[in-house]
Amino acid sequence: MSVAVVSLCSSPRLAHLRVQLQALADAPDVRRVVVWIGDEDPPDLDAETVLRVPPGADGLRLAAARNAGAAAADGADLLVFLDADCVPGPTLVRRYREAAVRHPDAVLCGPVTYLAEGVSASDSAQLAALTSPHPARPMPPDEAERTATAGEYPLFWSLSFALSPATWRRIGGFDEAYEGYGGEDTDFAFRMRERAVPLVWTGGAHAYHQYHPTTSPPWQHLDDILRNGALFAARWGEWPMTGWLDAFERGGAVTRDAAGWRRVP
Repeated sequence: MSVAVVSLCSSPRLAHLRVQLQALADAPDVRRVVVWIGDEDPPDLDAETVLRVPPGADGLRLAAARNAGAAAADGADLLVFLDADCVPGPTLVRRYREAAVRHPDAVLCGPVTYLAEGVSASDSAQLAALTSPHPARPMPPDEAERTATAGEYPLFWSLSFALSPATWRRIGGFDEAYEGYGGEDTDFAFRMRERAVPLVWTGGAHAYHQYHPTTSPPWQHLDDILRNGALFAARWGEWPMTGWLDAFERGGAVTRDAAGWRRVP
């Protein structure tokens, strides 16, 4: 089963991406596809395919970039999407392959461990000892899978997931109306659920998120979250990212009325 690993990257995550590409360099029958999403041309990268999707008027085009990466991976039997700052564990590719055989019509989602500041991910063989998956998502045993309930689809995240090209086409890819930060991955999950595509939590397909500074809530993305959240709400009748919106409200930046969330004048 041939695999294409699709990663999106811009300059701030370049060092993280290089660690990921090195970890995949010797994986059998794996094609590395990088979609460069920054303002500038991509640098030289150790990947079989590199293409560029520049930002749009409202910021990075993550949905469009994932769609372009899937198209560039034409011919692969399995598409694996892995964020640039995630390093695949030694069993990630194998476990996604095995789960794809058992669940050929599903979207597979493996656990992600967030590494602490100063922890190196350059030796993938040592990553297993650091495994401590994010507790907000189910984690079956390493050689098992579990099909998500309907209520678990909002827990899908795009850091690490896999699916067949046929399932990708059935879902229709990501909605390119989303630009900037937030919303497009939950929209993808809701489209998945609407089309009765199973979401399968895949034990043992471990990815390790390399440290970088973050803010919570992500104040720098407030306007993106409001814009994309309103788009999502218009389509699905509810707002995503409510934890962040609640935090913005506590900080005095947004308010909610009958029309939804908006900035405080």
